[in-house]
Amino acid sequence: MADSTEYQALYRRYRPQRFDELRGQDHVARALKNAVANDRVGHAYLFSGPRGTGKTTTARILAKVLNCEATVDGEPCCVCSSCVAVQSGSSFDVIELDAASYRGIDDMKELIVKKIGLASPGRNKVYIIDEVHQLSRDAVVALLKTLEEPPSHVVFVLATTDPEKVPETIRSRTQHLQFHLLPVDDLEKHVKWVAADAGIELDEHGLESVLRRGGGSARDTLSALELLAATGGALDESTPVDDFIEALIDHDAGRLLAAVAQTVHSGRDPRSIVDDLVRHLRDCFLTQMAPELVQVQQHRAEVLADQSRRLGTARIVKIIETLGTALLEMRGAPDQRVILEVALVRLVHRQLDTGLDGLLARVEKLERIVAEGGANPAPAPAPVNPSTGRAVLGGRVARDPSGATARPAVARPDSTGGSSRPESAPADDEPPAEPTSNGGSTQAVVDGWSDLVVGTFAGMRRAVAQMVKPTLRDGAVVLVVDNEHAAKRVREYIDDITTAVHKAAGTRCVVEIDVVDDKPAPKRKKASDPLDDDEMSIDDIKKLPTATAKSAEEELLEAFPDAKFITEES
Repeated sequence: MADSTEYQALYRRYRPQRFDELRGQDHVARALKNAVANDRVGHAYLFSGPRGTGKTTTARILAKVLNCEATVDGEPCCVCSSCVAVQSGSSFDVIELDAASYRGIDDMKELIVKKIGLASPGRNKVYIIDEVHQLSRDAVVALLKTLEEPPSHVVFVLATTDPEKVPETIRSRTQHLQFHLLPVDDLEKHVKWVAADAGIELDEHGLESVLRRGGGSARDTLSALELLAATGGALDESTPVDDFIEALIDHDAGRLLAAVAQTVHSGRDPRSIVDDLVRHLRDCFLTQMAPELVQVQQHRAEVLADQSRRLGTARIVKIIETLGTALLEMRGAPDQRVILEVALVRLVHRQLDTGLDGLLARVEKLERIVAEGGANPAPAPAPVNPSTGRAVLGGRVARDPSGATARPAVARPDSTGGSSRPESAPADDEPPAEPTSNGGSTQAVVDGWSDLVVGTFAGMRRAVAQMVKPTLRDGAVVLVVDNEHAAKRVREYIDDITTAVHKAAGTRCVVEIDVVDDKPAPKRKKASDPLDDDEMSIDDIKKLPTATAKSAEEELLEAFPDAKFITEES
């Protein structure tokens, strides 16, 4: 004979029956247990919090303990007839109403006027009104009248996911208890226990998928676990957020569009993709600002930290803002996918990201690279035309017959400080200039000033080190600045800069400051020097012809011989 036992969903089968079994809501359980133990139960409670966090379950436990025949320390016995009736949903002492479906004045009158005066077998009658914020205005007025003067044996428990929409007149007459999403550690232990008790095979990948889909909700997490068991251990991911984030980090537009196509093909709509990405980016942002608020597994937290470090705070905020704008534009759009694709391409296409936020993000990325001791690979020097000594724009580097890339000529200043002249770059096997005991050199310090010196500073020292233009002169490192004011700032930190130069070069060397005014005073010319086209001497200016004494009419007639003036008299 087939087993006729009714199958129950996991979240119903493993629903808590006592306050001690509530997970992640210790503050609520402690408050209600103390109220029951000390006989200080209020006549109305307001339970608020995200869905699936135990609001209705807690209300049923409270109804159970208020009518239990043998309570112990504020907990129900769960074996007496009253407790069994509440657990099975057949108790006359507990009346539940879903305000999302029954929200009118007639429903409220039916609940309060006709049923509140009826006798019940228990000591207390408990009214549980779920989603109370959806009651109509007339229904709220009817409920408010009863809350003002409730019968002594009646307790109201109002539950809502949006407490701000509950009228203040209702909230002020209740004891408000807030429920929170469960910490990931508590959910992980609970899921492992339920899986073991229910005989569900669960590996680490499946556990991570279940916790991610649950999002801190106990009910949603157990529903995800049940779906995992039904599909044989394969739980489809909602959105491959890691693929999107890596493509954003690499500025790979093609990979982003491919991820959108794959995700949409799997059944996700563009708005859901944006929601998943924003939620993930919020965790990345919190990883930098407040890591304790990120509720993920430890190895997942490390992934988030790495992604947030490579993205940078400014770019994370920029991406969230852009996706938020795209979400608004999707309302009423004929093709939401196009809006999403355009937004993603704008985020990774450097030419399209020319605003101030984009510049700040690039500056932050460069600062992060320098702080980590790395540097972007230096571009190859441009080829130089030997006849002119100028770089050939768009030119190509010639290759020698062996196939190796030939080094282009590099323009270097001559010894007299005149115009640059082409000079062959040193070969790869040439020794570096001024070698020292640890392989460093003052030439290397000058060439790598941004990384070797500027990168070691922060704050004002960093700014001052960026002001100078280092060069070598007679074996000394000369810090060239444009004006005396800049030289004054450099002198204030010359000791720190000198120490950084010695450390980078691996040897002690002379560090000097040189002021070179970019705008020297014009050289006074001799009287015999020829004048430029736009220059005139005072004597020449005095010799210029003055204005003629002719009138304007005479000058016009000379310019137009056949013209004549016509006056009003003529």
